[in-house]
Amino acid sequence: MISRRDFLQTGMAASAILGASSFGQWGRLAAQQVLTQDQLTQFDTFGNVSLIHVTDIHAQMKPIYFREPSINIGVGSNKGEVPHVTGADFRRLYGIDDGSPAHYALSSGDFTALAQGYGRVGGLDRVATVINQIRSDRPDALLLDGGDTWHGSYTCYHTEGQDMVNVMNALKPDAMTFHWEFTLGSDRVNELVEGLPFAALGQNIFDAEWDEPAELFPPYKFFERGGVKIAVIGQAFPYMPIANPGWMFPEYAFGIRDEHMQEVVDDVRGQGAELVVLLSHNGFDVDKKMAGIVTGIDVILSGHTHDALPEPVLAGETIIVASGSNGKFVSRVDLDVRDGRMMGFRHKLIPIFSDVITPDPEVATLIDEQRAPYTDQLNEVIGQTDSLLYRRGNFNGSWDDLICDALLSEREADIALSPGVRWGPSLLPGQDITREDIWNVTSMTYGEAYRTEMTGEFLHVVLEDVADNLFNPDPYYQQGGDMVRTGGLGYRIDISLPQGSRITDLTLLKTGEAIDPAKSYVVAGWASVNEGTEGPMIWDVVEDHIARQGTVTVAPNTSVEVIGL
Repeated sequence: MISRRDFLQTGMAASAILGASSFGQWGRLAAQQVLTQDQLTQFDTFGNVSLIHVTDIHAQMKPIYFREPSINIGVGSNKGEVPHVTGADFRRLYGIDDGSPAHYALSSGDFTALAQGYGRVGGLDRVATVINQIRSDRPDALLLDGGDTWHGSYTCYHTEGQDMVNVMNALKPDAMTFHWEFTLGSDRVNELVEGLPFAALGQNIFDAEWDEPAELFPPYKFFERGGVKIAVIGQAFPYMPIANPGWMFPEYAFGIRDEHMQEVVDDVRGQGAELVVLLSHNGFDVDKKMAGIVTGIDVILSGHTHDALPEPVLAGETIIVASGSNGKFVSRVDLDVRDGRMMGFRHKLIPIFSDVITPDPEVATLIDEQRAPYTDQLNEVIGQTDSLLYRRGNFNGSWDDLICDALLSEREADIALSPGVRWGPSLLPGQDITREDIWNVTSMTYGEAYRTEMTGEFLHVVLEDVADNLFNPDPYYQQGGDMVRTGGLGYRIDISLPQGSRITDLTLLKTGEAIDPAKSYVVAGWASVNEGTEGPMIWDVVEDHIARQGTVTVAPNTSVEVIGL
């Protein structure tokens, strides 16, 4: 008898050969450069259940440019596995033609030239159009939001998330889970969640005092769709109090809690769930490991690590879907569920090409209403860029280099540290830099730019600690984000070595001298998780720097030598 895993593997193979994922179809159309809205959203309806997945929107309501990473290093068993494949290797893996819109949407090479040809991506009014088109075909499709939604823009900061709540409510999600939302502070999060017209899920959101599931965030919700009893389980970002300031949400505890996840899955199965969907903000590699530990999950809709994959990945008997970030993609997953089990699936990662997809007029009007009180501030031009400004990469991005330059200059520091966050759109060479653009890469509720002294020994400890968050071979010890960005400081890293021995050859770039472990250096940074951090807000620091420069040019960053790949 064929096993369920063998059955799913056969389906995955058929998907690649026959285009059941639908990626091959839009990839071929892209190569021919004849994309239309109908072609982007065309789907051969399958089975009896449809899922629609969006995640990591980071408050980007308007179309943007967004460059995918050119490097995404995998370690341990994930070395060389997707999503840790980029550039030309990624295009070869999925049969993507160079220069096609698929190349532009999913890969980083020749980004500036392709962006000038294919235009911006995203825009929640365009996302709404795609969602409505899916619903016109499958009216009872479930729309699931993977979190990192109420964070990341000027208007989201100034409305404490209300702008995104208003717009997302118009899209009519069925459920969401959480991460950066909690940095609004627990009082504000509680207020917003209590008013949501859909489920706010998190099986791993616990009351910190009693170590019991938090009442405001149920672990799951049941839905009846296509004659199928579906359980959607939520998984919030597990490492909230470590990666973000725990003092902002002291009532809550998080963690992976895979033992509790198994209990929840067993519970919903015992209540008759025929399909179990995990709406996750774990990050892709953590989801893969969890799928190998927790049995009974049919589909994981993965978020947090911003990966965009044109095919689901099979982990054990679970399919994992990764839908990108910043409103750049919408995933549709059709499932054939019979006799209490998933018998097959069909998937499509739909890129939101803003010049191809017609905006939904009601949502477009609603977005403009949210932004109207801030239009003058958003549109004020601060400077221009001669360089491509982007934020993805394990060790640096040009936006981060610019932020570090601003910290060094405006805060009169020897060394600058900037967090390795993944969110933030890109700007093309020759574009104006507006205040909105600066906020899109700096907006957070703890954006104070500190200035302090650190010894060379302490700097080494900081770098080693962050490196282990990224390169620990056990995904459960990877706490998200990329490597802390450094300005004025160079170093060598061997990612194959254990914690405490990866980082060597620390160098003060302005003198070329080795960092002295016993000497103190003036360090400027931002996004400290420590309560009471003082300093000007980072967006003001960056704005002042850009205004002084007029036109900014960011030189290639060669300050980090990476070995052990």
